[in-house]
Amino acid sequence: MRAVVFAGDRTVEFVNIEDPTPGYGEVVLEMKASGLCGSDLKFYRAPKGGGLAALGFKGIDGPVIAGHEPCGIVAALGPGVDPKAWKVGDRVMVHHYNGCNVCAHCRTGWTQMCVDGATVYGATGHGGHAPYMKVPASTLVHLPAELSFSTGAAISCGTGTAYGALVRMNLSARETIAVFGQGPVGLSTTQLAAAMGAQVIAIDISAERAERALAFGAAHAIDASKVDPVEAIREITGGKGVPRSIDTSGASAGRSAAIRCAAPWGVVCFVGEGGEVSIDVSPQMLRKQLTVIGSWTFSTVGQADCARFVADRGLPVDDLFTERWSLDQAEEAYLLFDKQSSGKAVFEM
Repeated sequence: MRAVVFAGDRTVEFVNIEDPTPGYGEVVLEMKASGLCGSDLKFYRAPKGGGLAALGFKGIDGPVIAGHEPCGIVAALGPGVDPKAWKVGDRVMVHHYNGCNVCAHCRTGWTQMCVDGATVYGATGHGGHAPYMKVPASTLVHLPAELSFSTGAAISCGTGTAYGALVRMNLSARETIAVFGQGPVGLSTTQLAAAMGAQVIAIDISAERAERALAFGAAHAIDASKVDPVEAIREITGGKGVPRSIDTSGASAGRSAAIRCAAPWGVVCFVGEGGEVSIDVSPQMLRKQLTVIGSWTFSTVGQADCARFVADRGLPVDDLFTERWSLDQAEEAYLLFDKQSSGKAVFEM
């Protein structure tokens, strides 16, 4: 089969790899959708020849098939796979991590936190940018019949991450939440929080992205390139601040603003990867009695819960996608995606 790999220095290459055959406890999936994620860009932008090892990843030898938002149908079952759990033709998402499956984290569906280290599909194990993908059956999550494969791909990373964070924050319909960053994860957070009944204040340094959040359920949109977002939030809330705030940008300014706009007894969540933030602990945290949490993706159970939540409420997650590509267009797709000037993108097979 012909698959996409990151070759470094903002290039992708196509490699010919044998079609996978499932081993014990494994399945082969026929890919139907494979999302492009902002975290792919660290591999796409890495120095040519440096490989994944240069970024601190150790995995399989040779080129690694890209893509960690896979969604498709079961094409073949290996020996040892329970036929009562999975059958050929099942519509599935992949939890894009695998661990020892023995430790406490793995047994509760948090394989990314495996004590022995995790395989990350698309980084240290072959991902979904190919016609077929081989994974352990334990990584599979059912895709509800009501949802498209592209929605399943979104839930397999960004949308699932947003849902996991909101659940950890215990968001209620009585509350207002400020969502910093309106990229794919931020827009998902806005859409899901609005569906949970909360009033959403969406913030971005891009006027276009902030405005787009209104179509995803935001009650207010703030262009942080034009105004101080903390002051704007205080004006909206009558000076109180918000009981819930979340940063999906990973930018120091976004994290700092998420802390500063929180009301006393508020909950602040950091989701965006990378970067640092400075906090004046006494006035900004202690004397406001803040709870500050970090939320890293989701468990297999959380992924299934997110899919059911989206299906039951008929949420238009597919509206996240501004570009849809075929695998043959991978070079063009990543050139555009690298600019981070549009919305979410997906390969459809």
